[in-house]
Amino acid sequence: MRSTHLLLALTLATTQAASFASAQWDIEESHTTASLRGIHNVGGGVAWASGTNGTVLRTEDGGYLWQTCTIPPGAEKLDFRGVQAFDENAAIVMSSGPGDQSRLFKTNDGCQTWKLVFTNPDAGGFWDTLRITDARTAYLLGDPVDGKFAMFFTDDGGDNWFIANDPGRGASPGDGAFAASNSALTSSGPFLFFGTGSSAGTTTLPHVYSTRAKCVPPPDKPKAPPLTCTIEWTRAEVPMAAAGATSGLFSLATRMSPTKSGVSKITLVAVGGTYDKPEQASDTAATSEDGGNTWTASKAPPHGYRSSVAYDPTQKLWITIGPNGTDISTDDGKNWRPLTPSSTDPADADKNWNALSLPFVVGPHGRIGRLRTIDLKLVAAKKQ
Repeated sequence: MRSTHLLLALTLATTQAASFASAQWDIEESHTTASLRGIHNVGGGVAWASGTNGTVLRTEDGGYLWQTCTIPPGAEKLDFRGVQAFDENAAIVMSSGPGDQSRLFKTNDGCQTWKLVFTNPDAGGFWDTLRITDARTAYLLGDPVDGKFAMFFTDDGGDNWFIANDPGRGASPGDGAFAASNSALTSSGPFLFFGTGSSAGTTTLPHVYSTRAKCVPPPDKPKAPPLTCTIEWTRAEVPMAAAGATSGLFSLATRMSPTKSGVSKITLVAVGGTYDKPEQASDTAATSEDGGNTWTASKAPPHGYRSSVAYDPTQKLWITIGPNGTDISTDDGKNWRPLTPSSTDPADADKNWNALSLPFVVGPHGRIGRLRTIDLKLVAAKKQ
């Protein structure tokens, strides 16, 4: 009798887990075969996506129809790894490549026309990620040049870009960021964070650099937009994959929550692994509960290399994606479980994804998906 009860309990738990882990991606029509790595959900049904061969897409109706934008001038062969938008009309796209192949273009008319606003001034540089933090401010991160990370900022909505006055940009040996999903750099309030990988011939653990940005106007023009940004970074080791140039931390996301003391708590989740070994499931995620000062490896990590992670405040869960699948966490990244296709989804609905900006996800060959609501009632029932 006791063994029968145990078998019944195990069967029920397995059934609940399987039901909970059904994939929730609705595949959308993008009308492109470009590899998409940039995605930004602005809200109100507006989202922008970007990819290879100068591709930029836009939707104003929540993804029902994706518009193919005009290619920015001279960008037919550029790889737009990142896109960030202010609204349905104004957006900035970032191309990644060596030297002057890293460029920023801006549109103010819903992608009918574009203007080249910034080109990489470093011949040996390579841009990795672009992040808008408010209606006028954005930051741009590039790989180290002469031993220092390239960090630029704008305070006028992206029309003009300046190098940050940053005494702490010195890179640890082997550090460099990844341009896999435009999410190696993230922010929470005035705080900035970026993650790194390791380089060929090293096994140095990845790092997260964190700072509180202080942008101030020039002394002689106290009411002018800030033209000086002082950014002093601190650095922390992250227990994730460190097997060389293809390994490390690929994506960061934050969640800010209030505490009893009234001071907001910043939780960070990092994902990555080794991108040329996508099935390797060890050392693929870590979490920090103290604003990035200390990190702990996930007890049950995602089941493969992951290129992007995001927090869904509506469903109160974290979601991460990669070439071999999708995983979710309901305990701030400590434990992850796979999200697999349901019987009504395409067999590969959970796979072949590059980047997230919830509820949207993008991938190679023009893949775009939209997240459906995930039923968490079964998780609550299991905890009781």
